[in-house]
This record gives sequence, C-alpha cells and structure tokens, in this order.
Amino acid sequence: MTSQVDEKILDELIKKSQTADLDSLSSTDISHVVQAFTFPHASIIRSKAYVLLSAISQNVRGVEGARTNDNATEKLVKLFGPPIIDSLTETNDASLRLGICTLHALFQVHWETAAAIISQDGIVENIMEGTDLSQSAQLYEDIAHLLGQASGHKRCRGTIPSQAVRWLEAKALQTSNSVLRAAAAVALVKYSRGVATDASEATTGVGEIDDAGQEARLTEMMKGLVVSEEKRDSLGDAVEGLAYLSTRPETKETLSLDSTFLRQLFSLIPHKKPSTTSTDRTAESALVYGVLAIISNICAYRPRLSEEQAQLEKLKKVAQATKSNLPTGDHSQLESDEQVRLRVRRLVDAGVLNAIGSALTTGDSVAVRLQIGKAVFNIVEDKENRGKVLQSGGARTLFTLIKHALASLTSKDQILDSAYLEAIQALAKLAITSSPVQVFGPDIGAVFDAIRPFSIMLQHPSSTLLQKFEANMALTNLSSYQPEVAERIAKADGLLSRVDLLMLEDHVLVRRSAVELICNLIAGSDEVFERYGGAPNSPNAKSKLQILVALADVDDLSTALAASGALATLTCSPYACQALAQLQRERNRVLPVLTQLIDPSVVVFPSEDDVSDDRTTHENPGLVHRGIVCVRNLLNGIDDTGTRKSLEKDAESVGLVKALVRLIKGEGLTKEQMILVPAAEALQVMVKDGVKV
Repeated sequence: MTSQVDEKILDELIKKSQTADLDSLSSTDISHVVQAFTFPHASIIRSKAYVLLSAISQNVRGVEGARTNDNATEKLVKLFGPPIIDSLTETNDASLRLGICTLHALFQVHWETAAAIISQDGIVENIMEGTDLSQSAQLYEDIAHLLGQASGHKRCRGTIPSQAVRWLEAKALQTSNSVLRAAAAVALVKYSRGVATDASEATTGVGEIDDAGQEARLTEMMKGLVVSEEKRDSLGDAVEGLAYLSTRPETKETLSLDSTFLRQLFSLIPHKKPSTTSTDRTAESALVYGVLAIISNICAYRPRLSEEQAQLEKLKKVAQATKSNLPTGDHSQLESDEQVRLRVRRLVDAGVLNAIGSALTTGDSVAVRLQIGKAVFNIVEDKENRGKVLQSGGARTLFTLIKHALASLTSKDQILDSAYLEAIQALAKLAITSSPVQVFGPDIGAVFDAIRPFSIMLQHPSSTLLQKFEANMALTNLSSYQPEVAERIAKADGLLSRVDLLMLEDHVLVRRSAVELICNLIAGSDEVFERYGGAPNSPNAKSKLQILVALADVDDLSTALAASGALATLTCSPYACQALAQLQRERNRVLPVLTQLIDPSVVVFPSEDDVSDDRTTHENPGLVHRGIVCVRNLLNGIDDTGTRKSLEKDAESVGLVKALVRLIKGEGLTKEQMILVPAAEALQVMVKDGVKV
C-alpha cells in the first residue's frame, strides 16, 4: 500500500462507483480510498475520498435495501475489512494510520461497518500496541479520535479495554499537545456517558468519569481551547466535548456565567456559507452543530411531565437512590425553570440570537436545523425574549427551516418528523403573543404559508396537549387578521374536524382554545358560519349548536365567552335560529342557558338532571351582552308565530323575561347602553306577542 493517490484516480473511482457493479472494484481501487484518508484534513484528496466512500456506501445500501442493513454492512466489511485489518497488523506508523484513519472515516459514513471491523478480536489491542511502539503525535491524535468515535456506539464500547481508557486519561492530562488532549478528553467523556447510559444508572465501571471535579476540570480545559486564539486545530474536539459535558446542570451554569467564552463560542458560527471543499464544509457543519448543541443544552428546560409521568419519575429516583444509598432529593436546583430563564437571558445578552440566525445559512443539514428549532424553542419559552427573537429575525429563521421540512414530504399522507414540532411550537409561541405582521411581515402570503405547519402540529399523532393548545391559539390569532386568512384556515385539510373534537377535550385550556378558534372562524369564514348552522340543511348543524350552547354554560369564563360569542354571531342567520328553536323544544336547554348568561340570579332550569356540574355562575358583562344579542336575534329570526310564542312561553317560565326587565330597570349586571338597547328590542317583540312584563 505504498502507491500514490491523485485526484484523477479518485475522480475515475467516483464515476465507477456510481455506474458500475461494486464487485468490479478491485483491491487496488479500495487501497486508493484507504490511503486517501491519511492526507491532511483540508486536502482535496481527502475530500474526494469521503465523496467516494459515501458513494460506495449509498450504492451498497441501495442494492441491499430490499433486504436488511445487515446485508449492506456485510458487503462493506468485505470491501474494506481486509485492507484495514492488514494495515493494523503492521507496526509502522504509516500502516497503522492507514487503517485507523479509514475506520474513523467509516464511522462517519456508515458506522455499522466500522463497528463490525473494530469489534473483531485483537483489533483494538493491535491499535493500542502502536502507542507503545511509536512516539508519533499524529498517530496518537488519530487513535484518540478513533476511540472517541467508537465510544459513541454501544456495540463498540465493550471492546475498549481498560488499557485504552487509562491511555486516554493520561493523554487528557498532558499539556504539550492540545489537539491530542482535547481528542482524548472527548473520547473519555463519550465513553463515560455511554457506559452510564448502557447501565441506565450511575455506575462506577473502569474508566467511567463519575467525579464532578474531574468533569469540571475537563470543562475548564475545553473552555480554554475555545477561547484560545492559538489552538484552533483542537476546536472541533473542544466543542464536541462541551456538547456532551453541557448536559450536566453544573456545567450549564458554569458556561452560561462566562460571557467571554459565550461570545467566542458564538463567533465560531460563520456569517457566510463557506465556499471550501466538501470535507471542510462537513467539518464546519459539525462545528456549527456542536455549538448549537451546547446552546440547546444550556437553554433546556426540564421536560413537562404529566402527573402520572411525574409519579413514575419519582419512584424511579427512589429506586436508584436505594440501590446506591444516595439521597432522594432533586438532583439540582440549577434545573429549576427560574434558573434556566436566567441562563437563557445570559446567552441572549451575549449574542446567541445572531449566532442562531447565521447557523441556518452555514450549517445546511437536518441535524443543524433540528438543533436550531430546539434552541429557539427554549429561548422563546420566556415571553421576555420573544421581542428580541423577532428583532433578530428568529421568526424568519424558524419559518425557513419549517418550510424546508415540509418540502421534504413527498405525499399527502406522509407524516412530518415529530422532531420538527418544537420548531413549529416556537413559531406558534411568537404568533400567539405578537401580531401577524410582526411575526410574518406585511406579505399576507407568508401568513397563508404559516397555516399549514400550525395545522400539522394540531393534528400530529405525536403532539402534546400543550402543542395542540398553542397551535389553536396561533391559528386563532391568525384568523382575526383578515377574512381571507380565516377562509384559508377553514380549508386546511382535516383541521375543522380535529378542532370539533378538541372542543370536547377534558383539558380546560385545550378545550378553550378550540372554542375560541371556532368563534373566530365563524365570524371570519363563510364556510365555518354555514357549517355551524348559518345555512339551510347544514349537516349536523343542530348537534354543533347544541355543543356551543353547552359550552356557553361551563365554569371556565373564557370558554363561555367564546361559545356564547359564536352563538351571537350564528343567530344572525334565521337558519341557526330555527335550529336553536328546535333544540329548545326538544331539550328545553337553550333559553335557560341564555338566561343564565344574562342574570344567574333568576334562571330556572326545568330539570336539575339537565344541569351540568360544570355550569357557569359568572356574573360578567361580556356574557350578559352575548346572551342579550342571542335572545334578540332568536326572537327576530323566527318568522313562524307559533314557534316564537312557544319560545316566549318558555322564556317566562325560566325567568328570561324577568332578567330582561331587571336589566332595563338598572337592577342587572350592567347599565351599558349597547346592552340595554337589544334587551329592550327583545322585550318589545315579546310584548307585541302578548307577553306581560
């Protein structure tokens, strides 16, 4: 394996890998690929070797895709295993580096193949023997990087001997080679965290870092590498190590308190997309991803657990503490919501928002986009930050990555990856607390485009109740912007049917937000107005009106206001009035509920069996106004004299007439003229029909 590699050879192999059967690749061809990975990082040779390795891997997976990934791995092992293993059986630095660097590249392109090779008997031992026979700094760095890659996979961690762990510990303590030091430290952290994850609890296996002081020292060392202007070659490892370490509350706090470090960390994200080789772009994207991972970790709130989940988590902590004789209290107050808010504000003050905006331009990968969504989601959790996010173009950043995700859906039935829900939820939070113009700009087309992601989040099978609530709220805000927007929302695929169901949800906030959205859509969309009884022969209109009547009588004031507001709008239609009159005749519930809205002190329900435990007892001018408008519209909307007189008879029996009289006499809840006028109009209709007041 001493032949030279040049661009022309690799170019020919790239074409060959894309058009020919892989069986036609000779051992010489594979040796060219293997040799290329020992070239300097920025070399065009190394860059094209990655392209070639990726093409071969994709070709194999495409051919073997009809079967299993194991078939693809087996074929790739047959291609690359022999030259790699042959190299690792040698004792000279050049041969060892050939095998080690190729394994490192394979971990990044098809980790299963690399894992299968490195897990073979004697491979890691042969690699570690090289550390006894050589003093090459480059070889040491390659070995540390390879062990770091292997430590990231459970299948490989069991093959890493204690000798390798001790070697990493020693190299992480030396100070003469910062690149080696950072690479060894990253490998140790990944190994330690991996072992702990494998055991599903804090264990003390060989080489595991369970000493908070040791992690603190590693954190300070990697911070120093980031801040240093001289040790640029170790940046990637330092950032990767901090991405792992920053999952600990103490590390999050330490990093957030160092404004110099934060500004230097954010500066690692370039403001322009690099025009360099693909290898450099890959390295740059990995660096951007690492910075974003650190940001996301520092800003992360504790998961919002349901009552059942919280109880299970408590029991789990008790069980773990019992096994390890540890106290059962919270791990750290540093994870409280208030402390996280303080950390987030420190990052915002240090310029994190501009860095996040640049990341979308420079790191064009799914992983980077997901980290951006996660970071912004955590930042906008605090309402105080939302204005700054909008000023920095954060809404545009979210919108861009969401549109990119939606564009990847190839069919109507394909479900969006749930990992993008956080980005949509972050955009929803901005849309809830700000006007559509502030969030999406003056172009109404952008507002139209926002409907689909909010609708998807509302209907997604993985959406939480909070995400459903915030999707409803965002759509409610959009629906009040312009009638054209409300019409577009009404036409969103499957949306109205899902909102109808959410109006019956037990969770008060979700139910409320659904009713408020329907109220706005009834007012702004002809389609929804007709759907809820505003047109003749509307399917299921009566049952929908019955639900609104029931919701106008619940104990949650906001829900009652929205439902009664929807009824007030719908009763402008004689068709809705006729349906409500039928409901009153069949269920005898419409007028008692309207009376309850106007004056709870006089209402008489025909049967206590019909009274919900969740009935409203509010004395609210808004409910009075809505109730009065409904009564006035209902009486004016019924042309049939017999039907109207039947309603008026019921109105007397349930106390509605008395409530109207009390209101006009100034004995009701309000004396506002805009309410008294329709009350007087309703009474005039009844007096004209012979009702005595």
